[in-house]
Parts: sequence; structure tokens; C-alpha cells
Amino acid sequence: MTDEIYETPSTTPNFQTELAAQLADLIPEAIADGKVDVEKLKELLDGDVADSNERFGLFWPGKKRALRAAQEPTTATLKPDFENSKDWDTTQNVFIEGDNLEVLKILQKHYHAKIKLIYIDPPYNTGKDFVYPDNYREGLQTYLAYAGLVGDDGKAKSTSARNTSDNPHYHSAWLNMMYPRLKLARNLLRDDGVIMVSIGDTELAHLTKLADEIFGENSHVATFAWKKRGTGGQVAKNAIIKQVEYVLLYARSLDGLNLSGPKNENEGSVGYRDFRKSGGQWQRQYRPNQYYPFWLSPDGSLSLDQVAGSTPIFPKDSNGVDGFWENGIETARERLAQGDFRAKEAKQGLKIEQRDVAKATSNAGSFIEVPSTRGTEEIKRYFGDNVVFENPKPTEVLKALFTIANVRSGEIVLDFFAGSGSTSDAVMQLNADDGQSRRWMAVQLPEPVEPGKPAADAGFANISELSRTRIERSGEKVKNELTGQHIDVGYRTFRLADTNFAKWRLSSDIEEDALQQHLLSLRDSSTDDATADELLTEILLKQGYSLTEAVSPAEIGGLDVRLVRDRDGDVAVLAYLNEHVKPTLGQLRALVDESPTRIIVLEDAFQGDDELKTNLAQLAKSNGIELWTA
Repeated sequence: MTDEIYETPSTTPNFQTELAAQLADLIPEAIADGKVDVEKLKELLDGDVADSNERFGLFWPGKKRALRAAQEPTTATLKPDFENSKDWDTTQNVFIEGDNLEVLKILQKHYHAKIKLIYIDPPYNTGKDFVYPDNYREGLQTYLAYAGLVGDDGKAKSTSARNTSDNPHYHSAWLNMMYPRLKLARNLLRDDGVIMVSIGDTELAHLTKLADEIFGENSHVATFAWKKRGTGGQVAKNAIIKQVEYVLLYARSLDGLNLSGPKNENEGSVGYRDFRKSGGQWQRQYRPNQYYPFWLSPDGSLSLDQVAGSTPIFPKDSNGVDGFWENGIETARERLAQGDFRAKEAKQGLKIEQRDVAKATSNAGSFIEVPSTRGTEEIKRYFGDNVVFENPKPTEVLKALFTIANVRSGEIVLDFFAGSGSTSDAVMQLNADDGQSRRWMAVQLPEPVEPGKPAADAGFANISELSRTRIERSGEKVKNELTGQHIDVGYRTFRLADTNFAKWRLSSDIEEDALQQHLLSLRDSSTDDATADELLTEILLKQGYSLTEAVSPAEIGGLDVRLVRDRDGDVAVLAYLNEHVKPTLGQLRALVDESPTRIIVLEDAFQGDDELKTNLAQLAKSNGIELWTA
């Protein structure tokens, strides 16, 4: 009967184990005693294996350890924070407070291959910016200690977490921070998804090679140059002002790539341009099959067949040198029938022009010129003259980038270095501009603000609090400027936390005394202070549901339950999450009578009554309902 009961997984996917399982399925002869036989694998791959002594790539101290950090599963969860959310019941946007490495792992189950655009503006590693305090062996515990906002000495940790240039592993520390995060980020992109990463001079070369390795060198679509300032002001020490920052654009798959240029204000307008190929290799010898005459009749009509009394028009330049037409003769014949060509007098005599109808979009360039001061001006609109963020990205830059990424209604933009909240602001502005309903997800570490800085003087404790405030104020501004249009300016806030289930906290290297304490804690499966909403959020995440499910409380058969409804309003999940009140068989039958797709019951709610659990399993099976425990 236990085969009819599904158990909620305790951790996020174990990528190392899953990869080995895929190899076992694909190449079973490379598996020996349950482990991958690397030498056998090399033998089978033969000429496809690179010579390890002469490889091209990016290597640095700690790289293998950083890779393991991405592969290591986590038992962590996200706790709903209703108080710091806006429009919880209706919004499709998400703000997450926590270490983005852990959060990216949690997102893997549901959001795998579901994100259209990832945009991040990570630390540039200038020695002034914050680099995340990774401690891979401790994982979540490092974040939880950090989230207390102080170190053992009672001082804010922000300044102690700078990666200054006197660190002998200056670049390695930054790469070790970025590598696992980009590895996990790639898994979240759709086939037509792209990632855009802002960066400065210091790590541009390293980031490019790192992204080449993770996404594939051929997936590097473009490097944008953002000119953010002029050369005026105080004379620089070395006489050179750094005017430019960069944005790397990589595709998840070139086959699925679907970018777009900016909107063409002249869409639909008709013009004419030369039909003779120009630029590059335009001479006749390069396309001899596309050298043929048009024939102009005395009445002004054109033909591709010679007509008595008609004049031939060949593709020649002003010096009489033979070129070729842009299309072959058969395509030109079809276009001529549609009225796409006309003859016109020119310096070299007669030429052929083709009709050109302006498309909905125009080409996008890789050079963006927007003063960085506009980002600061935006912050002032939300916080007055109190500049609480240093060097915020102007939303004008982000809107241009997001337009190129071709994000449409219902698609998600993820920023896991949310910082000043510019990404969320830009998405809401784009929705207001064109009436679409793009969604955003933002992740931000609760990095404490430095004492004496404007943000601290304004009463803000950490960056995530600042970011949410900016998002809320920008959303209100967008909404107030709308006329007869509704857009989603709300967000659900979640906080990274340790699992609510004591039985899932055991690690392989736990000390003996801790193990004894852990076994004692297993008398209850969940912590006593965990709410039903916190328990349900964790279970849903680990079962593969999203962070924006429609959840509502209900009473059924005298039991307090939670319902998750699908888009049609039907009950997808019915969850009973009180392990202290044992339900009766009649009450459980009432849950089954609601005909949900899935029923979730805490294991300890049965209080050891295997007969009750078996009866529920039989009822669920006979009604085509999945039964899950946690």
C-alpha cells in the first residue's frame, strides 16, 4: 500500500547524483559498483576526450569546490512574509530575501527551464563592492549567521566582506562566488531564454571566459557597451576616464533564440531603396546568377522578359561596374508581380528600386548611451534628496535591454542580485508602456547598510529592505500615471530559512551529540512554531509548485486545511498540516470527497495509526487522487 503514497523530497535535486544517473542510463558500461568508472568512460569516448595536459580554458584555485557548491543539495526553504508583501492574493511577482546561491537551488524544482530572461548586476570586484561570504561546507548555516546582520564581534559584516586587491586570491574569490550561481542560473532558462550580465573592466575578461564555459562559446550573442558618462570633470590621474560598462548577452540555445529590436515608430510606412546589392562583396563575380536585366517598356512598365522596344536595366554602379541584384530571378519575378519594383533615373542612368515597408521593429545596436546620473535621479524621485543607493542602473538602460530580450506577457524576468530594485522597476514601466503583463522575480541578500551612509541615516537596516521600498514606491508611481489600465505592481515576499521539518536537517557529517539531539527532535516532524502557510510553502516548493500558487484556508469536515486552486478554479492540492490533531476516517473521507488532484498530510498527523493511513491511501487511489506525506 505504501506504493500508493508519495513522500515529499527533503532536499532540492542532487545534481551530482542525477548526472551520474543520466550517465548510467546512457552509458551503463561506464558504471561499476554504483560509481562512474572514469577510465572506462574515457576509453568509450576515445577521440572525443581532450588531452588534460593541453586544455584551453579558465582555471583558478577553488574551482572544483565552487562546482560542488552548485551540485550540493539543500534542505532550505522559503518562508512567506505577508507583512512585507503587497497585493499577496493577486500578484504574480516575487521578492526573495536571502543568499542567492541557496535560493537558486530552491527554485530549480519548479522554475527549471521556465525563465525567459535573467538579468544580473553582480559586484564588479572593484575592492569597494560586497562579495558574498560563501562557506560551502556550511551552506545554509553561513547565510543564517550572516542574516543576523552581525558577526561574532557584534559588528556589521558588510565592510569585512569586501574583496580588496591585496587579497592574493582577488580574482579567484570573485570567480568562486560567480561560478556556482551561473551554473544554477543556466538550468532555469527556457530554450528561448537569455541571460544578461552587467560588468566593469576588472572582471570583463574573466566573466566572458567563465560564461563561455557555462553557456557555450557559441551562445555568446553580443557584448553591449553602455556609455554612462562623458570625459568632463576633474582630470583623472592617468588622464583616462572610464566611460563604459558592459553587458554580456548569452543564449540558452541559439536554435530557440528570439530577440527583437526597438519599436519602429515608422512601422508600416512605405519607402524605396536600391535593389542592387551594395556593401561588402557586391561585384558580379560573387553572385553571377543574380546578374540579369529588367526590361523597361515605353509605357513605363517593367518585365523580366524582353519586350519589343523595351530598354534593359542591369545592376551597375555609377562607374558602370557590374554588380548583382539582391534576389535571384525567380524571387524577383514573384516580387515584380506584387508591384515591389520601380525604375528610376539616376546618375549612372536607369536603376531599379525595391519597395521597402517599415517593420514593427528596427535593428538594435550594441552601444547604449544613457548617462548614469539618470539612475540617481530616479532614486531621488523615490527617496527625495537622500541618495540611498550608490550607482543605481538607470531603468532606461534596462528597458532597452529587456526589449531586445523580447520578454512578453506572462514571461518571467529574474534578477538574483536585485540591489536597488532597478530590474523590477523597469519591468513595471515596460508593462505600463505597452499594456503587457511581464512578471519579475528579485533576490537580494539582507546586506546591512553601512553606518553613517544616507540609507542608515534614513532608518534602513539592510539592502533588501531598501530594495523593496524602492520597488513599492516605483510601483505606486507607475500606477498613478496610468489611465484606464491595470498592471501588477504587487509582490510576494519570501525569506530564506532552514527547513521547517526537523527530520530533514540531518547532515552526513553531524557530530555524535548533535545526532542524539536530532533523534530526540524527531518526535514531531515539523517545528512547533511553523505555521500552516510556512509548512505548505516548503512542501509545495519541494514538490515542484510555484511561489505564486492561489492558496486559501478552508474548513472541511471540521479540519483546518489549505487549498491550492488551478487556473480553472479546481482544487489542485488539499493539505492538512496539523500533526497535533489526529483526523478521523470520516474527516479524511470528507477531504477525498472534495476531489482534489493531490492530498498532502503530515506524516505525524496519523500519530502512528497505520490502519488510518492505509484507509486514506485506499480512498485516494479509488478516487484517482495522489496522496503525499511530509
